[in-house]
Amino acid sequence: MPKILFIQPTQRTKYGRLCKQRKLYLPGLVFPYLAAFTPDNWEVELIIEIIDKIDYESDADVIGIGGMGHAMFRGVEIAKEFKKRNKTVIFGGYMASLFSEYVKPYADAIVKGDAEISFPLLLKDYENGTLKEIYDNPLMDMSNLPTPKYELYSKKRIGNMLPVQAGRGCPFICKFCSIASLYKGKYMPRDVEDVIRDIKRVKELGYKQFYLVDDNIIGNKAYFKELCKRMIPLKMKWLSQCSLHIAQDLETLELARKSGCTTLSFGLESINQEGMVKVDKNWIKVKEYKELLRRVSKIGILVSSEMLFGLDGDTVESIKKTYDFVMDVQIPLPKFYILTPIPGTNLFHEYKEQNRLLHEDYEKYTGTQCVHTIASIEKEELDQMYEWFMNKLFTFRSIFRRTIFNRDFFKNPFKYLFAFGVNLVYRKYVKQGEMPNIF
Repeated sequence: MPKILFIQPTQRTKYGRLCKQRKLYLPGLVFPYLAAFTPDNWEVELIIEIIDKIDYESDADVIGIGGMGHAMFRGVEIAKEFKKRNKTVIFGGYMASLFSEYVKPYADAIVKGDAEISFPLLLKDYENGTLKEIYDNPLMDMSNLPTPKYELYSKKRIGNMLPVQAGRGCPFICKFCSIASLYKGKYMPRDVEDVIRDIKRVKELGYKQFYLVDDNIIGNKAYFKELCKRMIPLKMKWLSQCSLHIAQDLETLELARKSGCTTLSFGLESINQEGMVKVDKNWIKVKEYKELLRRVSKIGILVSSEMLFGLDGDTVESIKKTYDFVMDVQIPLPKFYILTPIPGTNLFHEYKEQNRLLHEDYEKYTGTQCVHTIASIEKEELDQMYEWFMNKLFTFRSIFRRTIFNRDFFKNPFKYLFAFGVNLVYRKYVKQGEMPNIF
């Protein structure tokens, strides 16, 4: 019986240490999902490096590596070790898809984009001895997809939720976004019945909440509203990410809350409208942020946000104003990065053509340092301001003010206590010189 070993790499801190945790709080969907597409004659094993140790002497025939963002560079390190042992190594995920030339020297095969068609073909070709270098078979719709084999997590040290996929892609085409580069404005929702089936499976396994995996859950409002209505009787809690457009429709926002939504993450990017225009994200107005975010908080949904420094027009003063904005709105779960032109994205190609890339040492494309030129601020100054901002944002005083002393704390204290704990995790990563995140 052939065996495949899936590996989700961790990443290194700026000091070279591997990021490790005792528990994985947000387990990914990819590998349990791929396991559902793996033929019954294959044995499947999973290693999540942030909580597991990699066994380089594994008896697996195929090593499947996939990770998000900067973790792909650690994935290459792992691939090199397995290639020394004559293992067949395959790569997948958005970084490997957009930047396949980087991983190609260390891979026997690469799955680009969607894996539903490509992955079973790859395994069949492996068995027949006809493995190809690239498998690129886009999915046309999301119908009749299987329930992930969540059992892969049964012996893992994970948190109190499992992932469920609703849709894939996004109707918007922001230049810096990897999803926009892969799906080019296409949003594909799954059948509501299939999503409900997977949620019920999560509930059967003893979980009371789930993470709704979707690049923009409000990408199709009619679909989202129908899904929410179907989720209400399940009495499950859930969190996800979407555009701030959801707050423009109070009926939809209230429906999300009734269906069990506890937390939503919004890509706000910047309080600088000029910079937003230049990366094709002018479809949301900065002047509306405060009101829309207050609506979300007031209705009882915890706000998480992701924002960027390094857009054209950013200055020392605008960065200071961003801190004032976060504290004024009291965003409980803020995350900040330095704009990074990810290889393969439209922004990368534009900056390369304009000679705006300071270098192409991709291992430094971490989101914590500037790698491109900006007319309004020098690289060194931006890097210094980012470090100043992050250390100020995650002081205990700031954390308490945005969580425990949040104006909405007594509406649902447990949510804000949860946010307080997450901020402590963010603070740990900031002190390590990493992006604030939770894994």
